[in-house]
Amino acid sequence: MEFYRFDQESGKQITKFGSDFVMSRIIQTSGNAHIGCMHIPANGVVGYHQAVSPQLMLIMTGAGRVRSGNDDFIEVKAGEAVFWENGEWHETISEIGLTAIVIESEALNPSAYMTPKESGL
Repeated sequence: MEFYRFDQESGKQITKFGSDFVMSRIIQTSGNAHIGCMHIPANGVVGYHQAVSPQLMLIMTGAGRVRSGNDDFIEVKAGEAVFWENGEWHETISEIGLTAIVIESEALNPSAYMTPKESGL
């Protein structure tokens, strides 16, 4: 399990064409990708299961905890991303609820675009 940032501080200020915004790059794929939005309610859970392909979860709002294998749960919040490899067992829970964009593709390489989250998770 790997952790990344896509918050405003990890992005780049864009001013071209009179623009004024920050772009946090996330991913580029060369193959098929499935992209969805997951809404986990308060006290919700995405049960312990095996990833059927590499999977990147981008937390947009809220917060929760994730685990991989038999590891302890690790807290995650809006602006952070979690990457699971194909076949990796994992689970997500949230006491307050969270909304996340989930990208699944064999061609994912989040470290090519996103800033790794500092250790001390």
